[in-house]
Amino acid sequence: MTSFSIGDTDFLRDGAPHQVIAGSIHYFRVHPDQWQDRIHKARLMGLNTIETYVAWNAHEPRRSEWDASGWNDLGRFLDLVHAEGLDAIVRPGPYICAEWHNGGLPVWLTGANGGLRSSEPAYLAEVTGYLRRVYEIVEPRQIDRGGSVVLVQIENEYGAYGADKAYLEHLVAVTRDAGITVPLTTVDQPVDRMLEDGSLPGLHRTGSFGSRSVERLATLRAHQPTGPLMCSEFWDGWFDWWGGVHHTTDVAAAASELDALLAAGASVNIYMFHGGTNFGLTNGANDKGRYLPLVTSYDYDAPLDEAGEAREKFFAFREVIARYAPVPDELPARGASAPVFDVALTPRGAWTDAAASGPITEHPLTFDELGHLSALVRYDVELPDGGGILGVDDVRDLAWVSVDGQPVGTLSRTRHDRAIRIPSGRTLSILVEDQGRVNYDQRLGEQKGLIGDVTLDGVVLTGWRSTALDVASIAEAVGERGSDSVGTGPLAWGADFTLESASDLFLDTASWSKGYAFVNGFFLGRYWRNGPQRTLYVPAPATRAGANRLIVLELEHLIAERATFVGALSLGDTEE
Repeated sequence: MTSFSIGDTDFLRDGAPHQVIAGSIHYFRVHPDQWQDRIHKARLMGLNTIETYVAWNAHEPRRSEWDASGWNDLGRFLDLVHAEGLDAIVRPGPYICAEWHNGGLPVWLTGANGGLRSSEPAYLAEVTGYLRRVYEIVEPRQIDRGGSVVLVQIENEYGAYGADKAYLEHLVAVTRDAGITVPLTTVDQPVDRMLEDGSLPGLHRTGSFGSRSVERLATLRAHQPTGPLMCSEFWDGWFDWWGGVHHTTDVAAAASELDALLAAGASVNIYMFHGGTNFGLTNGANDKGRYLPLVTSYDYDAPLDEAGEAREKFFAFREVIARYAPVPDELPARGASAPVFDVALTPRGAWTDAAASGPITEHPLTFDELGHLSALVRYDVELPDGGGILGVDDVRDLAWVSVDGQPVGTLSRTRHDRAIRIPSGRTLSILVEDQGRVNYDQRLGEQKGLIGDVTLDGVVLTGWRSTALDVASIAEAVGERGSDSVGTGPLAWGADFTLESASDLFLDTASWSKGYAFVNGFFLGRYWRNGPQRTLYVPAPATRAGANRLIVLELEHLIAERATFVGALSLGDTEE
């Protein structure tokens, strides 16, 4: 069996110096039928290793309902990496950030624990169980057992969050007790405090950065005096948020930084090699004074784009890597052209007007109190006589306000809205969307919905009915029904179309407002005219030869009652 260890100056593979040249692919952001294609293309760029996070909330969205099949089949993903002749790095967190909702932590966990990412006993007990299940998959796939895994990371950029050494020690103990024998690493930004707080003696420190490589390697070396230097997150692009721009990096500058890393003898993990997609409702959010939910695409301006096509950055990086390591002669084949067509959408009726079925309580229940994992909760309350100023302590994250079915306006967390004038009426309804769980820093696990008191002219409104709306179940239900009703407010729409064969598609949403889209029941994700993203990526395995069906759940209104499929990704305007 092959061995992998840390020497005085290098990683050692069977005792010989080895430079890790890795790239990130998150299995949970890529359709399983496309894993092998993305992994193969990584080898063609010259990579010798694939890195992936493990998203706890993908595997266990509800407590004790563990799933490691299908999209969550980490074992199969690692086996495909091995079959391609590549090594693997596994980063199980438990916190991963990754611009993934709630930083990868399950909502049931973060809602019940006040001691997140610490040695608080209740939190440690849950983390221990999670890691043991992950390591049941990883342990037999380590390199010294004939598998692909050469490194396992402890926590993730912990120095930016805390300094609980007992917590890190516990994670190490669980990892070693589970039979993980490969070297263990930590990663932090090249800041003295973070590098000190985020690791332990015996763990190999690595850095995360995307520029000034030589300078940042020097900072890392001051905290990791022996062994190989490694940038285990070389940021070659960036993520996007609704209302922003599509972020790209200069190809030549990124290639130059990669060259500097490899020339220094450092190992590297390119974050991302292939970003993939935040399918469904899996996007995260940032809040550093202003709440910014992230878009559905996780293209990241990576060498391999969201649809798996090699872009200019792929070939520039390949040329750099070829100076330091063997690169296959084979080049990635271009995918078939995506069909270009449009089709009329027909109305399928209102979809947020489900009979009020939730409990009646004095105050509105949060998503978390309802145990609700989908995007929407509708709140209804009887109004006293007369209108006035409606005030909300906090709305998380976007609310549509109506009185007796007539729209009044919206309240937005991003805009810091707290109040709106409403007319007199009998019933106030507030439809609240969870736009994405914050994935970074101290806001992990915050509750969603109407938070605190809701008042009318300063008087607290009580007697609320909170009705959870599962958008995926609603999309399935409206798929078979038709309706002639076309009006304002949330309406469902559908279209049937025919394909000659299963194919990647790019659904242009620019003439719609805000909502969710499904193809053959596959949840593509969120769309929003707020931009920058215009297209939703439809992976070929979600389509089929012959009849296909699109369902659109629109929250506001369509500008054009058509679905347009275009020939390529359209991720929005970039910064000049």
